[in-house]
Amino acid sequence: MKKFLIVGIGNIGKDYDDTRHNIGFKILDYFSKEFSQEFETKKYGQISNINYKGKSIFLLKPSTYVNLSGKAVRYWLKKENINIKNLLVISDDLNLDFGTIRIKTKGSDGGHNGLKDISRTLETTIYNRFRFGIGGKFSRGKQSEYVLSKWNKNEISQFISLESNFINILKSFVTEGVDTTMNKFNG
Repeated sequence: MKKFLIVGIGNIGKDYDDTRHNIGFKILDYFSKEFSQEFETKKYGQISNINYKGKSIFLLKPSTYVNLSGKAVRYWLKKENINIKNLLVISDDLNLDFGTIRIKTKGSDGGHNGLKDISRTLETTIYNRFRFGIGGKFSRGKQSEYVLSKWNKNEISQFISLESNFINILKSFVTEGVDTTMNKFNG
């Protein structure tokens, strides 16, 4: 059975629930709920395992906090013997307008410390990413406060309206591949 690791970047703890930086956790919650699966606390994170159309999908919410996400990603890739081509990392992106979805097969970290740590730990920038735009509406020097702040009501309702889209992106990634997924969902 072909294996996949889908990682949602975020911070653990109630203080971080519903913050912009925890977009990855939220999308994984939607996906696991679609399959009526729960997360279990395991080494370096919370894990949910879903079987879908002959594929084994491991959902990972690292417990290492955003800035040290790489340790958890490397551990679960090795533990489950998952090819890096079957890795998808979900993160927030300040450089994209709110609600913009960008799926890529490689690239820079764009200033995102979680992606920076994953690239450093895996020793490559060639891995699949699913970036969700959160916009950059913050004053100079206030980036950390912005990404760690809660969504406003308008953003929450827009985000919730995209739930089925998020689920379809992840299903497409594991069944149709990253190129088809990029063509269908980028923009």
